[in-house]
Amino acid sequence: MKEMFLFRSIFCLFFFFSTCLLLFSSANGIRSFKIRDNNGHENNEFKDASFLQFKEAPEYRNQQSCTVFDERNNLQELLCEPSLVHIAMTLDLEYLRGSLAAVHSVVKHTSCPENLFFHFIISSESDADFASIVQSSFPSLKFKVYVFNVRLVNALISPSIREALENPLNYARSYLADLLDQGVERVIYLDSDVIVVDDIQKLWKVSLKDSSSKVIGAPEYCHANFTRYFSYEFWSSSEFLKIFEGKKKRPCYFNTGVMVMDLGKWRKGEYTKRIEKWMKVQKERRIYELGSLPPFLLVFGGDVEPIEHRWNQHGLGGDNVADSCRSLHPGPVSLMHWSGKGKPWKRLDAKKPCLVDYLWKPYDLYLQHDHHHHRHRIAKRLADS
Repeated sequence: MKEMFLFRSIFCLFFFFSTCLLLFSSANGIRSFKIRDNNGHENNEFKDASFLQFKEAPEYRNQQSCTVFDERNNLQELLCEPSLVHIAMTLDLEYLRGSLAAVHSVVKHTSCPENLFFHFIISSESDADFASIVQSSFPSLKFKVYVFNVRLVNALISPSIREALENPLNYARSYLADLLDQGVERVIYLDSDVIVVDDIQKLWKVSLKDSSSKVIGAPEYCHANFTRYFSYEFWSSSEFLKIFEGKKKRPCYFNTGVMVMDLGKWRKGEYTKRIEKWMKVQKERRIYELGSLPPFLLVFGGDVEPIEHRWNQHGLGGDNVADSCRSLHPGPVSLMHWSGKGKPWKRLDAKKPCLVDYLWKPYDLYLQHDHHHHRHRIAKRLADS
């Protein structure tokens, strides 16, 4: 009798789990992906849920005024299509939720979502199937995944004020001209912690053609104290002070999380080597504290095409050390950027959100399910019956 009861309990438990799994896998608009680390183990961040789940985003279609191109074109022909807007972003497990929310915001607010082409950069040390995740959340999205060899920068990265800033993928933006197909002459680079609430086509139309020296465009903040981004070692050296001499305008701070980049000019000017040069100096002299940003300031300071501040309302993540709440800057907003330590998805999950985090939430595609806890509770209930 006891054996029969035990058999029935095990059978019911198996049937319940199988039914739940079938329902989850066939649910409309939901895709599940097993996320494992480099050793083949499930990623610790998702150990309770076992599966990382994202909803399928709504399908957004072009307006009638959008340029129409031949959908039969192969990938290489598409990359050279002048009507496409090229956007580059990085993908990793820690920021994946933010990246998908950012993509969702871009396609939702643009007038021509079918004319976007995303270039996703992943680490050579990652084995997650990011292509499948993106494809399932955005079935109609045009995109390509590139693998960034982190060994290119591992030896060049110096300790920063925050460990997250030392992630090799933070430096991938310096290698876009080499990573992306040579036919891609221009790209918008976006960080993973942004939300776009305006038509990205407006940012794409920013002109960099008036001057041969303008390789990148970005919102500049000339009221910020430029000196604080470099150490006393830097400002006390006459050798380094000469760097900004001969500039047509004084160098200003700009945030590298939102940039329009002319990759053609970048390749011709070998700007990756220029940035690497300053990273090597940093290893020897310790001239800054803030990760991948200062080399950009050293190379491009005073030669940036200014873009309206509305395209980078940055600092919403608080200070780089303290996770503090900040409000939007005065003025119009086209892009919100949670640069700084605090990320909206983490603060929302911790039930300690800032007010601006509620502006991020509508674009979140992540589905939270504590499957492990739920299964354990059901199994215990059956065993006690």
